[in-house]
Amino acid sequence: MHDRLSVVIIGLSVTSSWGNGHATTYRGLMRELSLRGHDVLFLERDQPWYADNRDLPVPPHGRAAIYHTLDELREQHSLVVRSADLVIVGSYVPEGIDIIDWVHAEAEGVSAFYDIDTPVTLAALSSGTCSYLAARQVSGFDLYLSFTGGPTLNRIERELGAPAARPLYCSFDPSLYYPEEMATVWDLGYLGTYSHDRQPTLDMLLLEPARRWAQGRFIVAGPQYPEDLAWPPNVAREIHIAPAGHRAFYSAQRFTLNVTRVDMVRAGWSPSVRLFEAAACGVPIVSDWWPGLDSFLTPGREIFISRTPEETLKLLTTLPESERRLVGARARARVTQAHTAAHRAVELEGYVVEVRARRTATA
Repeated sequence: MHDRLSVVIIGLSVTSSWGNGHATTYRGLMRELSLRGHDVLFLERDQPWYADNRDLPVPPHGRAAIYHTLDELREQHSLVVRSADLVIVGSYVPEGIDIIDWVHAEAEGVSAFYDIDTPVTLAALSSGTCSYLAARQVSGFDLYLSFTGGPTLNRIERELGAPAARPLYCSFDPSLYYPEEMATVWDLGYLGTYSHDRQPTLDMLLLEPARRWAQGRFIVAGPQYPEDLAWPPNVAREIHIAPAGHRAFYSAQRFTLNVTRVDMVRAGWSPSVRLFEAAACGVPIVSDWWPGLDSFLTPGREIFISRTPEETLKLLTTLPESERRLVGARARARVTQAHTAAHRAVELEGYVVEVRARRTATA
């Protein structure tokens, strides 16, 4: 039996999934922590981009509060931060450095930094350009929770002095992501916000195959793509698909593409939310390669790896339908066993127990 925890999360956004992958993760974690009996409060800075696109203004599990300034955050929420059993500050929080200093001064329970962008954060810390975390602050957290696992965790402890760097990967909600029988519309699709470092891979693994296979049907969904980007005529575009529409989006594809940011590729062990969501829908994934990928899904058996337009086209045009479906089913089974939001809530509880045991041992 686990203890009931009061949890405060200060994160980028939980109310809006527009143009960020953070909301999906926080929603799942809040839900599962709440279902396990914990009290969860999410504190979110009011920002125009998200305020205009709130697809979950009132989370059904836990509570969310919007603050407008750093002073307002301090004035209205110091007591709850001070008394919480666990305070989590996420990456990319506006004025994050000042907020972390405040949390370190106020919080009496377990404190954690949740890095949903670990390789990006580490690169920014190295160059002195990180706006939401200072290197000096890392050692002040009891936990450094990371979307990236593998050797990066050792680096965070060794170079930045984190007492405990632990993986808390992204996850999916099995009540939202599951196979749905529907008409196939696309041969290959991609869901993701534009990123200049992902674009060359997207071009190589989707746009170039589309240029070479005029009969193929392709789609790219996501915001912020340059207006002057030339799309092949057989590539459809959607600016935004809300989470409620993701399952149908994946289910309408024969294959779905996973493309990883360069920093994530270099670090390895950095699965994306989209990877788990697509797998949960039983849709076969075509992905670029990165170290550690095979610790989540087995290439050739649960996921397909492509490095060239030719390899993508071969999968799209020659793979037997029975094998395509089987690979999708295997991937779904794999992620359902280890990568739901419920798994993450249990892992987080375990980390809190670990910190408390460490404190008791050193007291």
